[in-house]
Amino acid sequence: FADQQRNARVTCEGIADVLAAGYRVVLTHGNGPQVGNALLRSELSQPELPPVRLDECDAETQGEIGYLLQQTLDNVLAERRWNVSVVSMVTQVVVDPCDPAFRNPTKPIGPFYAFEEALDRKRKMNWEMIEDSGRGWRRVVASPRPLEIVELDAVRACLGAGAVVIAAGGGGIPVVRRAGRLEGVEAVIDKDRVSALLARNLHAKLIVFSTCVDRVAVRFGRPDQRPLAQMSWHEAQGHLREGEFPSGSMGPKIEAALEFL
Repeated sequence: FADQQRNARVTCEGIADVLAAGYRVVLTHGNGPQVGNALLRSELSQPELPPVRLDECDAETQGEIGYLLQQTLDNVLAERRWNVSVVSMVTQVVVDPCDPAFRNPTKPIGPFYAFEEALDRKRKMNWEMIEDSGRGWRRVVASPRPLEIVELDAVRACLGAGAVVIAAGGGGIPVVRRAGRLEGVEAVIDKDRVSALLARNLHAKLIVFSTCVDRVAVRFGRPDQRPLAQMSWHEAQGHLREGEFPSGSMGPKIEAALEFL
């Protein structure tokens, strides 16, 4: 957690600079490592405790990371003597129960297992398992397309009151509507897709994806790597189609940016 606090400090200094430029800010975040940790804790505590559902993990990590970012940004803004409220919102995101992703789970989550362990979990817990890049076997879950952000009006209200809002963390908690009721489902929603949906619904002027590289690049990691200062919509679409932006890294961000535009 101390490492996360240090990383959050760097991020929140940047967010404060964006606020200083006159923007109102809605912040989203990922939760992959934290969900993996939650699932591993659940694994290690069995059979003393019941297994944790994936939508529970999404909610738990939204609260954990929201607290981290909210407190850090509060402190950064206080140091700059800015009286700006920061609120983190546990956010549900509606998906289609008939989404093809539920029939074809592809999103790896949680710890790695040896082959025999993977077979045992598949048999006992009805998990879908895949071999992941030579590192072992992992559970895969559905990653359906986000359709609706349940707390959108609450996000708008907080923005209107002048707050910085942390929402739809980790892609949001996936839910479906059945007979007028919301029900959680075992899935993981792509955080970049949700960010684009949220930005479109809020009529945002700008969407920013913070990454660990200085520039998007083509031929990434090769001797002829070429950083890109800017791209048109058509250029980005062309590079994506040609496989320059892999699905496991920059691809979802480029796809989300194109959806937003």
